Amino acid sequence: MKIEYNEHNEIEMPISADLDRNIEVLEALFADWGDIVQKRFRLERQSQMVDVYILYIDGLTDNEMIERTITRPLLYEWRQSEAVTFEQLFHNQTEAVDLVEETQMMEAVSAVLKGDTAIFVDGSERAMVLSTKKFPTRSVSEPDKEAGLKGPKDSFNENFRTDTALLRRRIKDPKMKLKQGMIGQRSRTVYGLMYMEDLVYPSLLEKIQKKLESFEIDGIYDSGMLVHLLEEKWYSPFPQVQTTQRPDKAASAILEGRVVLVVDNSPEVIILPTTWNTFFQAADDYYNRFAVGTFARCLRYLAAYITVLLPGLYVAITCYYPQVLPTDFLLAIAGARSDVTFPIVVEVLLMELLFELLREAGIRLPGQMGNTIGVVGGLIVGQAAVDAALVSTIVVIVVALTAIASFAIPNEEFSSTFRLLKFAMILFGALWGLYGIMLGILMIQIHLSSLESFGIPYMMPLVAGSIDDEREFQDFVLRKPIFTMQYRPLYARRHNRLRFRQK
Repeated sequence: MKIEYNEHNEIEMPISADLDRNIEVLEALFADWGDIVQKRFRLERQSQMVDVYILYIDGLTDNEMIERTITRPLLYEWRQSEAVTFEQLFHNQTEAVDLVEETQMMEAVSAVLKGDTAIFVDGSERAMVLSTKKFPTRSVSEPDKEAGLKGPKDSFNENFRTDTALLRRRIKDPKMKLKQGMIGQRSRTVYGLMYMEDLVYPSLLEKIQKKLESFEIDGIYDSGMLVHLLEEKWYSPFPQVQTTQRPDKAASAILEGRVVLVVDNSPEVIILPTTWNTFFQAADDYYNRFAVGTFARCLRYLAAYITVLLPGLYVAITCYYPQVLPTDFLLAIAGARSDVTFPIVVEVLLMELLFELLREAGIRLPGQMGNTIGVVGGLIVGQAAVDAALVSTIVVIVVALTAIASFAIPNEEFSSTFRLLKFAMILFGALWGLYGIMLGILMIQIHLSSLESFGIPYMMPLVAGSIDDEREFQDFVLRKPIFTMQYRPLYARRHNRLRFRQK
């Protein structure tokens, strides 16, 4: 039997009262499915015969629950039950059963693909769908990319309902809404928008929903795929949405008036919108004393500038302006480079690429082996390069300091952006010296000023806020004490920005 699909990869077919017709359609749909379970029963009660057909996928369902709530009631309890219909039979059980009736074949099939069990009865134009989901999933564990010394140790995992529950556990407010949807014509991935109804701007929510509905794709397997589809300026090296593994960070964003996008099968959620300064904020900032949090945040800003500028400045100054260096330092550089045959720019690029290669190798190798490659490999290869007169010791120090600084940036995607821009700055410094470095900084600043994240300026509050308004800078570079952070950021509705008051 040939099944006809529409342009959205859906079957436009109602459920038939003829059970044999329904079985023919379902067997054609699930042909060559080794894990599909199909059972047909003929039940009898008071000389009345009725055929029942059960359909579910082994591995996505709780088999014990199916036996307890479906098979046993049908085979053993139906004859003695006073229920007039099968719907009443299932509803009258002592164990609660989530039962939905479907009239369209596509809806019943979609439910089976999600892990539910569909029951078709001869003579009925409806299918009963019972919730029997039980997915293989890993337990809640510590975040591996955003670890901290203080604060909660749990993280999101690949189970959609677990992720939403972690946020519900932190925000027990009926105003926190969850709008669910589905994306991917073939993967049919479930996603959810979580937000505070009284804090989020309706226009922001509408923009996000329109963006999600503006494209069709075969499948979405991780939130990282959605990130690229949500960004307006895809060519920008700077991430325009933020991802996190930490439920406490996502809950904090919701209470600021932002929207959290939870995607099934992804251990990270997406925070919308986002700004430049949020990438420098870590959860530890708010669990430590404000002086410690402020100091750590200032170090991160310094680390970002070191990552981008230090190699380029070294190339620019040593190539074009050696006279600005102290004599002893200049002689030390000259002595270290006396046996090196490569130009300075080639020397720096060679070591930077080598460190990036070691970093990538450390990520791909499992566990402790990856950490060993990153640390020991860098030391051994760096020393070997110096001994072979391929690079100078000063360059090894510059590149190592740059690598350490990049690790201090708390967001991995943001850190990757600075590591890419570092190579552009090296080339600018080699071509035009300090003028090239200044040109590169100016180009980055102009680009950042033009970026927006769902209508919010990327450089907020430097752009959207008032420089004279202290409220906009209470959680910027300086992390002020909690009791002084009385107002939510500009994401929240203007009439509902107060979040702390003394009683």
